[in-house]
Formats: sequence, C-alpha cells, structure tokens
Amino acid sequence: MKILFAAYDPQPERWTDLIAAQLPDAEIIVWQAGLPPTGADYALVWQPSEALFEQERSLRAVFNLGAGIDGLLRLPNLPRDIPVVRLEDAGMSVQMAEYVAYHVVGASRDMDLYRQQQAEQRWKIHRPIKRSEWPVGVLGLGHIGKRVARTLAALDYPVHGWARSEHALDGVQSHAGQAGLDTFLSATRVLVNTLPLTDDTRDLIDYRLLSRLQPNAVVINVGRGEHLVDDDLIRALAEGQVARAVLDVFRQEPLPADHPFWRTPGITITPHISARTLRDATVEQICTKIRALEAGAPVSGVVDVQRGY
Repeated sequence: MKILFAAYDPQPERWTDLIAAQLPDAEIIVWQAGLPPTGADYALVWQPSEALFEQERSLRAVFNLGAGIDGLLRLPNLPRDIPVVRLEDAGMSVQMAEYVAYHVVGASRDMDLYRQQQAEQRWKIHRPIKRSEWPVGVLGLGHIGKRVARTLAALDYPVHGWARSEHALDGVQSHAGQAGLDTFLSATRVLVNTLPLTDDTRDLIDYRLLSRLQPNAVVINVGRGEHLVDDDLIRALAEGQVARAVLDVFRQEPLPADHPFWRTPGITITPHISARTLRDATVEQICTKIRALEAGAPVSGVVDVQRGY
C-alpha cells in the first residue's frame, strides 16, 4: 500500500512518522511538484495542487486533513469516482465550542468593560446577566455546530439552531430550510456561523441577514470567510445594528494589512485558530479508515461532492 502525504509542512516527518507507526507496512511518500506519478493508493491532502490529481490516477480514496473541504472541492480535476473523506472532529469540535463560549460569555458578562475599569483603577459592579437577553443562534448543525449549540445550552443560554434539514437537540430549538430562516434570525442576538461553504451558503451573511437579527447583535464567524460580505458587516457595525463581531476566518488569509477590518471598531480578529487540527488524533482517525477500506468495510465522513459537504 502506498500513501501520499500532500500538505505543506516544513517538517512533513511530523505527520509521516505518525502514519508509519499506525501503518508500518505502508510506503509513505511526501508529494512535491515535479514528482513523477507514484501509483499511490491513498492521499492525505490539505489544499493540494491540481497537478496532484493530474498525475495520480490510481488513488482509491482522498483524505482531507481538516473539517473544511471547500478548497479541495474547488479543484476541477478532483476524482469523482472515489471517496473523498473529510476529517470528523479529531478534537476540533471542543476547541470550537471553547472559542465560541469564551466570546459569548465575554460579551454577555461585560468582560471588556471590567477590563477597561481595571485599567482605570475603577471599582464598579454592573447588573448581573439576564440570559434571556442573549439568545444564541447557531448557523449549521453539523458535528461542530451541534457541539457549540449543546455547550451554550448547558450554560443556560437560549439556543436556536438552523440547518437545511430538521435536527433534534436537547435544549436547542431547531429551525430548518429557507422557511425557518426568518424565525431563526428574529430569535437570535448572537449569531454563530459554523456552516460549510457551498454555492448556497456563499455570501449568506449579508446586510439583509444582519438586519434581521435582534438589536445590538453579536456576530461570531468560525465557518468560512466567504460566508460573510465584508462591506455589509462594516455597514451594520457603523449603523449600530451589530454591536460587535468576532472573526476567525477571512476571504484572504493572512488578512491583508490594508483590510478595513483591522481598523473597524467593534471587530475582534483571530488568525484562524478557533479549532486547530491535532496531528495525533487526525492521523489515528485517517489510518483507522484506511484499514477499514483495505478490509472492504465502509467508512464515515465521506463527502457528498454534489452538496459540497
């Protein structure tokens, strides 16, 4: 069995050594431009070059080294006759839930105000939180979205969830489809985006959508930068419809130094760190699936290429 590792890392042995320990009988090859065809059976990829699929014609499955597969699905020559397998959790959902909970709690408990008071050496107690004033709406109820929604519900925030189809989650009021989107938005003050990027979700978070949120809204985007219309968010912040935004993903990364987000009051920027890929858990999950495929067994996490997730 040949396994191709095709993801930029200045120290690819950090990955390949783990793969070799899990699959000692496999030949592991680090792909690079100009490499002749390897005849690999499986490819582990992250934002690979089109050239990879031009030359590797014997692949039996492609494993994406992350939860987001939009970059992979953009490739016109991605094989359509073999499984494309996304990463399922591997420690990412708890990180995402921590990140979102940190910012929801920070906003609802006035933590920025208390930090400012500390800098001013001022002791003043403000009124306690009323969670009914902080309803959270989670866009996307995949594995990560569900973990985020459950975490916030466990903290007694009113939580709504929206997805294309119905989902049943304890403590979460579910809304589905286009018909349920208006109700979801009108019930939401804190909007958390965890959606996958598809043609249907691109530019979804525009001025019209933001205007349908409750007043003094908070927007937390941990999905993809292309979900958000940048200028529309800036307008909503300037007009006061959105009070603050926490952005971890952007249309261009790293975020260019001249992008207005850097200078827009009310925006918090983090460099795509809400959920990092954990090597050990990722390699273990993928190698378990490779062993299953070698034994002729089905695996979970196979992407529906037509739907985009």
